[in-house]
Amino acid sequence: MLNRAKRLFALLLGPAVLISISGQSLAEEVERWGLNMPRGVTPVSREVYDLHMLIFWICVVIGILVFGVMFYSMIVHRKSRGVKPANFHESTKLEILWTAVPFLILMGMAWPATNTLIKIYDTSESEVDILITGYQWKWKYEYVNQDVSFFSNLSTPVEQIRNLAPKDEEYLLEVDEPVVIPINKKVRFLITANDVIHAWWVPDLAVKKDAIPGYINETWTYVEEPGVYRGQCAELCGKDHGFMPIVVEALPEAEYEQWLAGKRQEAAKLRELTNQTFSFDELYEKGEQVYLAACAACHQANGQGVPPTFPAIAGSAYATGPIANHLSIIVNGSPTNPAMRAFDGELSEVDIAAVVTYQRNAFNNNMGDSVQPIDILKFKQGQ
Repeated sequence: MLNRAKRLFALLLGPAVLISISGQSLAEEVERWGLNMPRGVTPVSREVYDLHMLIFWICVVIGILVFGVMFYSMIVHRKSRGVKPANFHESTKLEILWTAVPFLILMGMAWPATNTLIKIYDTSESEVDILITGYQWKWKYEYVNQDVSFFSNLSTPVEQIRNLAPKDEEYLLEVDEPVVIPINKKVRFLITANDVIHAWWVPDLAVKKDAIPGYINETWTYVEEPGVYRGQCAELCGKDHGFMPIVVEALPEAEYEQWLAGKRQEAAKLRELTNQTFSFDELYEKGEQVYLAACAACHQANGQGVPPTFPAIAGSAYATGPIANHLSIIVNGSPTNPAMRAFDGELSEVDIAAVVTYQRNAFNNNMGDSVQPIDILKFKQGQ
């Protein structure tokens, strides 16, 4: 029986021995299989990984010792061998031992864990500050004191989501606007939410922080390697929770500054566009793009909606009624339906003008009218 137990133990330990012989550690092989957390690309992420593996191996050793003693006792001292049970009670030495040993083990675990936690929560002396706001179901990024802000939306084609086209490698993990950060600089993230609780999670950066309406949580990162790092909302935030990816692009400082300058120029051009007059076709084409990015998730691409929570755009009282009412519900949201939030601040004047024009003429509404960006600006100022 004892020989069988030895063979079973060797069988369980065999894969680890073979992996060691092949030159790879068990931890590296498990990570390659996708069963372990990533090592990451920041000093803190690597420290978190090392701490995780340290605690893991401590638990493995404890498990082997405890179960080894337990199985050894059951096999060697079993009744069928005629072994008589020991008769002892209230051993003071034994009680001190099994109290002191776990205490010392926990203290040994707590020391490195505390050092790592102190580093994780130290957001001081940041060189770049980014305010991150979670919306259903997208992220808004605002670079503090840089006059740069934008929304990041899922860019996976609808055909892939509906299984009408093959899914690519980045299915549900690609966005139209990634958040860009410089390498070798401490970047602080200020995280909040506009509607419900979200969570901003990027495993390679070892960053995961809840986004709570009315609160601002802080975290930070220091990326040393240029690259693209992906994450997702890690909080169940609604029916489209799975369509809220995060993409972080880390660039060398010179390229980051060039990107930042380009975004400032885009913002300046957008302000200039507010005073321009667009043709109906320009507004309609732009409006279709805005609708698919901001409205189709609730009202569907065909404008039929999902009544009663998400009413149809086709033939609706807003899309075929007075323009002022149509603008009000998009700019200010619905006073009776919380699902229809305010898009003021989320969409520019150009975007709102375009999507209103599109909604009033698509889906067989055929109102024949259009709205200019300056009309949106005047509407906001006159409210």
